[in-house]
Amino acid sequence: MEENMEEGQTQRGCFECCIKCLGGIPYASLIATILLYAGVALFCGCGHEALSGTVNILQTYFDMARAAGDTIDVFTMIDIFKYVIYGVAAAFFVYGILLMVEGFFTTGAIKDLYGDFKITTCGRCVSAWFIMLTYIFMLAWLGVTAFTSLPVYMYFNLWTICKNTTAMDGAPLCLDLRQFGIVTVGEDKKICSTSENFSRMCESTELNMTFHLFIVALAGAGAAVIAMVHYLMVLSANWAYVKDACRMQKYEDIKSKEEQELHDIHSTRSKERLNAYT
Repeated sequence: MEENMEEGQTQRGCFECCIKCLGGIPYASLIATILLYAGVALFCGCGHEALSGTVNILQTYFDMARAAGDTIDVFTMIDIFKYVIYGVAAAFFVYGILLMVEGFFTTGAIKDLYGDFKITTCGRCVSAWFIMLTYIFMLAWLGVTAFTSLPVYMYFNLWTICKNTTAMDGAPLCLDLRQFGIVTVGEDKKICSTSENFSRMCESTELNMTFHLFIVALAGAGAAVIAMVHYLMVLSANWAYVKDACRMQKYEDIKSKEEQELHDIHSTRSKERLNAYT
């Protein structure tokens, strides 16, 4: 009987401990972090592969080659974009962890307000700093989303030309890379529907795959923007909660101090009356 009671108390204690741990998880920050990681993963992974596919298309069907020396051409720019993607992936992996830590910190600060943990001015400054930094990153991701829409627009035009060649027999359709700023005005890198390279490119799966990879990368950048907006809402709410908690903490400190002073005054008077009576 005693063993069953001890086992029941142990299970109850484990259940209460699990409930307490689950209550301390910042679910809003967790959802925003998952959305951020998913968006960054889609943007970086699909964007990297789409850039590699673009290099193959330019070299295979447009007969373009890398410029010799230190000349900055479209291939050099694509390599730079790939390195930028590596940096974005690493930076926002770390930033997502920092925001999750801040979420746990704020949740713990609110729930343990009357415990040993004390909210400091530094904690409020950190929350305000994260709000400002997240707002800047949100604007940056808006720019990245707008920039990622450019290759989607280019590939959509190319895909449309490939589709229209079957409907318009005998009417040549051409795509000039100078229209998109990929090559300089002096270079004639134009491909028309009457050429063999154009037919091979439209029939290949590489064009369709690269087009869809850019679309997914654009969706990933949009998801990152939504995650930044979600983080802004969470951080703003947490900052407001911490601010109110600080005010409540100051009020409780002042109240306890006044009660202690009243208790000391009452004790002093009681001693004076006892001394006067004796």
